[in-house]
Amino acid sequence: MARIVQKYGGTSVGDVERIKKVAARIKGYREDGHEVVVVVSARSGVTNELIARAKAVCDNPDEREMDQLLAVGEQETIALTAMALHGVGVPAISYTGAQAGIVTDSVHTKAKIQGIDAKSIEADLQAGKVVIVAGFQGITADGRISTLGRGGSDLTAIALAGALKADKCEIYTDVDGVYTADPRVVKDAKKLEEISYDEMLELASSGSKVMQSRSVEFAHKYDVVFEVRSSFNYNPGTIVKKEVAYMEKVVVRGVAVDKDQAKVVVSNIVDQPGSAAKVFTALAEASVIVDMIVQNVGRNGVANLTFTVPLTDTHKVEKTLAPVLAVLGGAQVAIHDNIAKLSVVGVGMKTHSGVAATLFTALAAAGVNIELISTSEIKISVIIDKSKADEAARVAHKAFALETL
Repeated sequence: MARIVQKYGGTSVGDVERIKKVAARIKGYREDGHEVVVVVSARSGVTNELIARAKAVCDNPDEREMDQLLAVGEQETIALTAMALHGVGVPAISYTGAQAGIVTDSVHTKAKIQGIDAKSIEADLQAGKVVIVAGFQGITADGRISTLGRGGSDLTAIALAGALKADKCEIYTDVDGVYTADPRVVKDAKKLEEISYDEMLELASSGSKVMQSRSVEFAHKYDVVFEVRSSFNYNPGTIVKKEVAYMEKVVVRGVAVDKDQAKVVVSNIVDQPGSAAKVFTALAEASVIVDMIVQNVGRNGVANLTFTVPLTDTHKVEKTLAPVLAVLGGAQVAIHDNIAKLSVVGVGMKTHSGVAATLFTALAAAGVNIELISTSEIKISVIIDKSKADEAARVAHKAFALETL
């Protein structure tokens, strides 16, 4: 008998019939003698609908109230899933994030998990019940509902798997696993049997929609091996695990595109020690995640600072930087949202040369201009025009022959 944590995404529980199919799958695991904890997302489209309603009544909704609102989506799904299990004769009980003992910090809409008190879940598992937990949410130390940000249900599942010392963690979604590129864009993209935490983390942070980066980071930290697979079939998925030696034989394992980025250009900033620190300290205090950063060589006492942020944070960036730039010699800020980030990822890049040359040559041949470049030990990212993003993904995929993996 194994203890298994399963997570079902919004498309997997998108309507009543799909919830019933999920219940049937869970019943099968139970009949095989396994203990099962299930994490579910809100039904597909519900979170976006709730956000739209909030913005219809207020241009800039309060983040505390947004958490109160958005937590509703998962609470509907946990109850329906528990009822569906009751309907097929399986004892089950639903938990909100707070009831599951998931304690977070107090950063609304982007909270981080600080700890999990799983005593109640353990008791119900011992009593023979399937436990259904609302993903994406928790509770702060002072009792306020909090949410974990987009993709937070993955994080909930992996954190619970770690806290419960689960034998297996399965992330069910609408795709068969992790591919070398988005198969909707690159038709000959290939599913990977397994991938390292580091590669998966880089792909997730670079725009791959399969997993949320914080989830992979948590899994890596606590060594939670998990499998990404489809809820619409019983095919094997992709195992995400520690790096093993043979993985270095493949130079590049995947290509990712992130179209939800914006480029921020701070011009005429005073070229003196501390100027950049003031800018990025203010953004950090506003919980804005900054990605690629480039500062040009200062001339005539001023310099330009360029960096990228999530597209959804552009309003917050403008509001946060206005008072900072006023004391930095009247610097100006401009935001460009017509960009995309293209990344190629692979642990083999650590021991192979020529990856950058191959990528840049292929993009140049396709007429794709590069605006910014960022590198890590296993990743190269470039900022390009958003209209060229899909073409660039196909070009990069072909340049590294990923269809042959």
